Amino acid sequence: MNSGHQHRVFGRRAQEHILILASGDKVRHMTVRPWMAALAFCFIGVFSIGYLLATSYLVLRDDLIGATMARQARMQHDYEDRIAALRAQVDRITSRQLLDQQVVEDKVDKLMEQQMALTSRHGKLDNLLDRAESSGLTDKDSAPSPPQSFAPDIKDKRASLSGGGIEAIEKQLASGAPADATPDNSTLAYVPSAETVGDRADRIFSKVTLSLKGVEQDQRNRVEQLTSDAGNAANAIATVLTRFNIPMPAETAARKDDDDAVGGPYVEPESNDHFNNSLVALDGALTRLEAVRSTAESLPFRNPAIGKEVTSPFGNRRDPFLGRLALHSGIDFRFSPGERIRPTAPGRVIAAGWTGGYGNMVEVDHGNGISTRYGHMSEVLVKVGDTVDRNDVIGLAGSTGRSTGTHLHYEVRQDGHAVDPVYFMNAGLKLATYMK
Repeated sequence: MNSGHQHRVFGRRAQEHILILASGDKVRHMTVRPWMAALAFCFIGVFSIGYLLATSYLVLRDDLIGATMARQARMQHDYEDRIAALRAQVDRITSRQLLDQQVVEDKVDKLMEQQMALTSRHGKLDNLLDRAESSGLTDKDSAPSPPQSFAPDIKDKRASLSGGGIEAIEKQLASGAPADATPDNSTLAYVPSAETVGDRADRIFSKVTLSLKGVEQDQRNRVEQLTSDAGNAANAIATVLTRFNIPMPAETAARKDDDDAVGGPYVEPESNDHFNNSLVALDGALTRLEAVRSTAESLPFRNPAIGKEVTSPFGNRRDPFLGRLALHSGIDFRFSPGERIRPTAPGRVIAAGWTGGYGNMVEVDHGNGISTRYGHMSEVLVKVGDTVDRNDVIGLAGSTGRSTGTHLHYEVRQDGHAVDPVYFMNAGLKLATYMK
């Protein structure tokens, strides 16, 4: 059985289709197989579909091109409208900036004036702080720092707010787009409105103003604190001086002589604001403190023999030579032979040399009717008329005059009368906090 020419379909032999072509004497035949028929059918179907698609394209092409051109025209029109709206918005911002520029510059000038005022005030404070430091009320570490300068920043803000178009505004507001800005879907950046620029300017001025006010308040608080401290210290020293009937130094007394040779045209005083008044109050408090402290430092409130043993106090005692009751007008301190003796306060030497029972004695006048005596010295190292300070050596300890051994006889006299030196030394302990 030939498999090439016989096919079984459901058990039957399939009939083959033969195509016969005759041309004159020539006869040709071709056997048509099933796969050939399927291939021919597919080719005809594909050709028909392609033909239909090409025909449809040619028919609809004009409509598609027209729709595309119309859509592009609408997009161009919308884009041009958008650009025109943005240009109008930029023009409004520029116009608003031109109108507000003078206001902004006035604000900047006002802030600059405040900055210069604070800097000037700090310059005035320097002298007062130096005086307060020398008075022991403050130190350099606790002094207020100079106010921060906002001038460069303000100038930059004024330059940014004075025009320059949208780029300048975007640089000024570079920290993101504001809520009321309108975005473009393509390459256009966020364009802030005039209200946004004004709000940002107000925030800038408010921030700088608050900073300057904070610095001013810190300076005022510092001045008031120093004034209070100086007044308290002066009152404490004055209270001690009053106990000893020491006259208080008057602020005008030192200038009394100068008042006889002054003059000049009348000029209105400087601005009488609260801060200047506080500076005047601080200056007055420091002047008073310096005056009472100078008076206290000129008086013998210190111990002439720190750490030394007291061999005989002030008051009535049995005289070591006569054996009967007598007034001891000073305090005796045990000293080693040749030890250096220093005065308890600065003053002028009014006696130096042998003085009866004192032996070798030096008397120093401290003013205000108060003087101190140093007796029984082995050697006197100063002479009458010398000016001595607390650190100057006025003599060497010894046992001259009515003395039973090497010691220092220390005596304080007020208006020519001997007073107990312990009163002065105790007062000196209370004044130690307020003295240099």
